[in-house]
Amino acid sequence: MFKNIQKSHIQLFAMVAAILIIIVFFSVMTEGAFISPRNVSNLLRQTAIVGILAIGMVFVIISAEIDLSVGSMMGLLGGIAAILDVWYNFPIGLTIVLTLSAGLLLGLFNGWWVAYQKVPSFIVTLAGMLAFRGMLVGITNGATVAPTSSGMSVIGQSYLPSSLGSSIIGIICLGLIARVILRRKALVRYDLPMKAAKLDYGQAAFGVFGLLALLLILEDYRGIPLPILIMGSLILLATYIAQKTGFGRSIYAIGGNIEASRMSGLNVERIKMLVFGFNGVMVAVAALVLTSRLGAGSPAAGNMAELDAIAACVIGGASLAGGVGAVFGAIMGALIMASLDNGMSMLNVPTFWQLIVKGMILLLAVWLDVKTKKSR
Repeated sequence: MFKNIQKSHIQLFAMVAAILIIIVFFSVMTEGAFISPRNVSNLLRQTAIVGILAIGMVFVIISAEIDLSVGSMMGLLGGIAAILDVWYNFPIGLTIVLTLSAGLLLGLFNGWWVAYQKVPSFIVTLAGMLAFRGMLVGITNGATVAPTSSGMSVIGQSYLPSSLGSSIIGIICLGLIARVILRRKALVRYDLPMKAAKLDYGQAAFGVFGLLALLLILEDYRGIPLPILIMGSLILLATYIAQKTGFGRSIYAIGGNIEASRMSGLNVERIKMLVFGFNGVMVAVAALVLTSRLGAGSPAAGNMAELDAIAACVIGGASLAGGVGAVFGAIMGALIMASLDNGMSMLNVPTFWQLIVKGMILLLAVWLDVKTKKSR
């Protein structure tokens, strides 16, 4: 148990160190522009899209499956949202509901083939990657659907009022401290071992300091972007599902040992199908944010986004063998991938070099996962 805890701490510190190195490097190379309030706000909005995709993807990977279709699916769902909004003038609420419903159905479609028809997820989602992209080009006639309405633009382009943003950050900070206090009381009550108080409260203080610093930077521009609030809410929801529900524990069990899970009475097929359905909903949310941010539905939207989502999960500690992974780790991985994208774009690094760097990072992350697995 303590070995796993220590390992998770090492992974967390490694990701934090990687982010700090990226920040320092690009800040120096851009003469401070990388950490300007405007760019930090832009970076976080980029992170929101990759992060929301990674939330769904990490559940799929924990269940020992993979989804290569999320980029094309995001493009298709974004195209559907844009068509409903621009061509048919649907109310924004109805557009959101229909887009989320379409995401759920597409995810369940993938899951049905994987879970009940026993087709490998690699093949199913590879087929989906091609088919969904073809559907997108077909329904849009290969043209950009624009401009989206002002209601749609709120999702990806608006900012929280200063008072509301400050209140939310304040509540989160209090929650971090309260969580440590309640957890330590519970460990004392059941006479269980726990870490030193200074370590527990030091971690909470580090989180509080980081959130307050981020708030000051964002308020210096236009405030907290709404996509960050959306992503934050989904992080809390997904973390609760993963850690506090039977469904979440079942996903880890299936990814760790599918036969043992089946023998223990778990409905493996239904759970796997629901995992893909959940992933589809997360893709739909990301599609709404992306379409809103672009102000259009594009036939090229979401291209190669599956690379960023998978890399974010693996960098964040998820094992492609299944049974291992965490939502927070995937978000940290998404921040690393978005930071690299943002920094290289600011330096005008050619697109082909950006793809090479991201591909090598994914390869390195998987290699480390394999090496770690062998050492267990």
